[in-house]
Amino acid sequence: MLRLTDFIIDCPDTMKLAAFYSEVTGRPVKEGSTEHWAGIQFGEIELAFTPVEDYRAPQWPDSERPKQFHLDFEVDDIEAEHSRVLALGATLMRDYVGPEGYGHRVYTDPVGHPFCLCRNKGVTWTDQGPVWPKRG
Repeated sequence: MLRLTDFIIDCPDTMKLAAFYSEVTGRPVKEGSTEHWAGIQFGEIELAFTPVEDYRAPQWPDSERPKQFHLDFEVDDIEAEHSRVLALGATLMRDYVGPEGYGHRVYTDPVGHPFCLCRNKGVTWTDQGPVWPKRG
């Protein structure tokens, strides 16, 4: 049996990047996080941050320094979340949102890692989170 337990992101400052993603996701940085390992728990999976000496940010879509990882966040209000992540320090790189408000936007976090805010047609939001449309 194989189970994903951590998604680890290299960065120059673990606590700073963990604080950014804590604000983006609304989840707390795990108690006991340090400059050597910081985490945010998502059920059984932890989004973790670890320091790398001489960190070099990815220069997506440049293949010499590729993106290294990619996170998608499904959102219920892409305009509100767009404003919020920009205020937290994200940078908008590309906008693929159509006139009906569906699509995605590509951002980079404060140290250059790309992530997307997505609003997919047919997704409905409940108190438990997004419900995806049934396929085929």
